[in-house]
Amino acid sequence: MIDVSGKWALITGASRGIGRLIALEMAKQGCNLVLHSRRLSHCSSLLEQVQRLGVQAYAVEAELSDLDAVEDMMTRIDRTGTSLDIVFNNAGVQVAYRSAFLETPSEDYIKSFAINTIAPMRICYHVLPGMVDQGFGRIINTTSGIALDPQQAGYSASKAALDKVTVDLGSKYDGTNVILSLADPGWCRTDLGGPNASNPPESALPGVLIGAFVDDRRSGRLFAAPHFSGMTLEHAVQQAETSCVVPYDR
Repeated sequence: MIDVSGKWALITGASRGIGRLIALEMAKQGCNLVLHSRRLSHCSSLLEQVQRLGVQAYAVEAELSDLDAVEDMMTRIDRTGTSLDIVFNNAGVQVAYRSAFLETPSEDYIKSFAINTIAPMRICYHVLPGMVDQGFGRIINTTSGIALDPQQAGYSASKAALDKVTVDLGSKYDGTNVILSLADPGWCRTDLGGPNASNPPESALPGVLIGAFVDDRRSGRLFAAPHFSGMTLEHAVQQAETSCVVPYDR
């Protein structure tokens, strides 16, 4: 398991839910943080919390459906001199639940793919050259286990596309110290998951963190957080390195 103290991690969708939990846990591990949300003010209380834990941190803002805004955000990070070591592409959107699924509008797909697929991949493409140059990088793209549910077609299709491109892109870095992984937090009671979800947000820990700490130079794995619930981070990482399939098999 690697030591992330002193490294820099970008967390998208950091202001609430699982993104906020990731930020707090990474700060406890000594990792410096770039906290993304749609508005800087959304991360103000979290920024104070993580700084009290003794790490450096600052906030950035971008509407992820605006791909120019995504590129501008990454350029602003570059201009601070921050070299990103870890990226959690955690932010996502579930546009609607369409009971009349045969009437699903095209806009569901357009918005879902912009935020859930294209924005995280633009971030990946931006940071990967620097990670290769510095000889270290970890990217964790948040996916979903939703299946056989056409009522959420825009969301599930966008996550399936993210799965595919993460595994394919990761194959180009397999065997290096730049590792791309997928994390499925499970169905959690967040703003996205809704109040009827079966699990509290905390159940996603430590599973959603594993991809930042693995140290076996294997890309393309899916870390399903419910499989690691109740474990210590150290145990979860050890389990992941010995048992998770590469590339993952649903």
